[in-house]
This record gives sequence, structure tokens and C-alpha cells, in this order.
Amino acid sequence: MDLALALRAFVRTVERGSVTAASKDLGVSQPAVTKHLRNLETHVGARLLERSSRIVRPTPLGLTLYEGCQPALASIEAALEGVRRNMGLIEGLLRVHAPTCIGAKHLHSIVMAFQDRHPTVSIDLVLEDRVVDLVFENYDLGIKYGRPDGQGLIIRSLGHVRRILVASPAFLTCHGPIDTLDRLAGIDLVTTAAVLSPHDTLFVQCGHKEVEVGVRANLRTNNANVIVNSLLSGRVAGPVQHLLVRDELESGSLVRTLPEYEIRSHDLFMAYPSVRFMRPAVRAFTEFVVPRLKAVEGIDPLKQPAAS
Repeated sequence: MDLALALRAFVRTVERGSVTAASKDLGVSQPAVTKHLRNLETHVGARLLERSSRIVRPTPLGLTLYEGCQPALASIEAALEGVRRNMGLIEGLLRVHAPTCIGAKHLHSIVMAFQDRHPTVSIDLVLEDRVVDLVFENYDLGIKYGRPDGQGLIIRSLGHVRRILVASPAFLTCHGPIDTLDRLAGIDLVTTAAVLSPHDTLFVQCGHKEVEVGVRANLRTNNANVIVNSLLSGRVAGPVQHLLVRDELESGSLVRTLPEYEIRSHDLFMAYPSVRFMRPAVRAFTEFVVPRLKAVEGIDPLKQPAAS
């Protein structure tokens, strides 16, 4: 038995939760992965994986083995890629996790520009609005609203994401101007659960002052395209991330209302697991992506606290 191959098959199966997915990642057949796993269990004399019709999970002993060998394998892979970089090569697979809104609107084009520069790097760009464990789910890096939790993560601030109030000219023609917070409370809005409080209120900021405004949420969604299309339809107004509607504001198809106010938003961060060796492809990607995301209109630099 080739112990290194068996451990690689085991680690990838745990991370992907599937023998089929692991075989695709490793570029070998599913029966080959199954054989490696069976040989490894025979070698250690214990059952390492629990299999169901939908997912493969590690047993308690399997989880112990995974936690022990995964960092070592990652360091070996990083060291090998570091040698390749010394030969002028940046290559391999990167797995990136990001929120759907900024991912589809901005990160996707940045990823393609990176691949134009480094065509030997393949990228899994996973866009979804959930909290992930970067290490356990085998992501090289993640972008997240709000400071990430987790030990052993390197965290970089990207800036503050502005959220503003907008409406279409057709909506304003039909319903009149939105020029006071009382008017905002009386119109139909499209919004997200992340913005709306459990009591159907928005936290509206003007400078350092923040007020809570009761609103009428006609439509709630977690999809950025639905929000923008709903605003463009003229049926609703609402809060939206500035970075999502930059082009629409420039063209006049959407206009900002109550421009002196903004909606409470979140800071944007990038995080990646800290290992002894940082893979060159990860380093090159972060160096490429960070300044470009910081330059996106609607992502402002974080304000530094005033000196005492």
C-alpha cells in the first residue's frame, strides 16, 4: 500500500464528503479511491469513515486521523508548489468561497483577470451566503461580511461595504419623493433578512447618529439579482449595497433617495488558513485580488479610531 496516496484519498474524501468528488479532485477512478480507503482502514485496524447514500463522514477515530495528517499533507503540497514557484511556475487548484452578491458582480471578473495572467491556475469559485469552515471544507480562502471566527486564520480587512437607499424614477413618479424617514416607513420595500431586524425595522445612519425606522417589507430575498431587478421594475424601493447598483446609478435607471442617510452595513474581510507554507498560487491570488476589491466603488476604507 502507498500510504501517502491512501492518506491523500482519505483527506480529500473527508473534505468533500464523497468518494466520487474525491476521485474527481485527485484525477483517479472512484474504485481506486475506494481501494485506498479500504487499505488504509485495514492498515490502521479501525473503521475511519461512515457511509450513507448521501454523504461520507469520518468516524471519531477517522476525525482524529484527519486532524493529524491534513496539516502535514497541506504543508507538503505547499512546499512542493514552493519549489515549482522557484522555477517560475504558479499553478494548481484554488478553492474560493464568497457571498453571492459581491462574488457574481465583482469577484468573478477579477478571477478571470487573474487566470488571464496565470492560465495554469484553476479555480473553484463557490458563491453562497452561508458560514463555512475554511479548513474542514478545504477552501484556500474566503471572503466574508463581518469579521470571521476561527483559530488559525489569517484575516485581512478589505473595507466597509456601503448600503444606500434607492428607487427607480418610475417608482418616484408613481409614489412621490422619498424625502423623510416617515415617507420611508410608508412605502413598499425590497430587502434582505441581513438588513431587516426581527421587528421589521431598519437601522438608518446619518453621520454618527443612528435611528431605527419601522418599514413595510413587501419582498424579502437573499438574492442580489432579485433585489436589483425588483428595484428596476418600479414596484418597490429599498436598501441595497452600493457596489451592486453602481452602473444603474450612473445611467439614471436608479436614483439615490435620502442621500444624507445610509443603512447599517458590514465590514468586508478576506480569510485564509494559516499553514507553515503558504502556497504560491494562494499568495499570488491574494496579492492580485485585495487591491482590486478595495478599489470597488461602494467599498470604503475602514475608519481608524480617533487617537485619545
